[in-house]
Amino acid sequence: MTVMKTAARAAFMAGAALAVTLATGFSANVALAQSATPAVHSRLDDIVKSGTLRACATGDYKPYSYRRPDSQFEGIDVDLVASLAKSLGVKPVIVPTTWKGLMDDFTAGKCDIAVGGISVTLDRAARAYYSKVVMIDGKSPIVRCADVAKYQTLADLNKPSTRAIANPGGTNERFARQYLPNASLTIYPDNVTIFQQIADGKADVMVTDSSETLLQHKINPTLCPVNPDKPLQFGEKAYLLPRGDDVFKHYVDQWLNLAQKTGEYQAVVDKWLK
Repeated sequence: MTVMKTAARAAFMAGAALAVTLATGFSANVALAQSATPAVHSRLDDIVKSGTLRACATGDYKPYSYRRPDSQFEGIDVDLVASLAKSLGVKPVIVPTTWKGLMDDFTAGKCDIAVGGISVTLDRAARAYYSKVVMIDGKSPIVRCADVAKYQTLADLNKPSTRAIANPGGTNERFARQYLPNASLTIYPDNVTIFQQIADGKADVMVTDSSETLLQHKINPTLCPVNPDKPLQFGEKAYLLPRGDDVFKHYVDQWLNLAQKTGEYQAVVDKWLK
């Protein structure tokens, strides 16, 4: 009996020693794996380290971004970029771009985020991340108020007698070329003064985002939106973010969520639209 107890005890002690060895080896392997896994790098870290948040904006799209004659930027997204920068404890810097050059400038790393009424499109989504949607805003016509009844439908717009006008390089030009092939289309280089072309009778219609048609009506009451509550095409707006940078995207989305839930976002929109 004594011999059996001694053997059993020896077996138990050997098993315990093996268990400790295995556990120690497992812990060492976990520690080694953790030390071998590099920390995830994010543009967020670069922004905080540099003390600057660089935002690309065209500066020609009221009420989202507008470059004043003194070269200073203002608008909905300019104010919101300042809010995002403040949340990170850094300074906001607006980097001028154009609609035609927006994606090339952004993917080349000239800015950390792109803002200013940017529509969500699949070709842009293939090259960059989008933030969560900040606004639903489809395409609507704007015409001289005397002509509103004349341009009620897409069929009314898509006629050889219609003198359409669009700014280059963005979704407005894309819409005009796709849906108004029979109209006479002029590509006008300045998205700030383009609406005056309609007011002066040099063009008949521009199809742009509904929010812009409403603002332009306030700026020039002789111009009227056509059914802005029933847009011709569904559209969304969001911010461009570096592709693959989940850390930065999650931060921006959370900041947007808080800004929208606390009323900060709507207060900024109301400041520029009302």
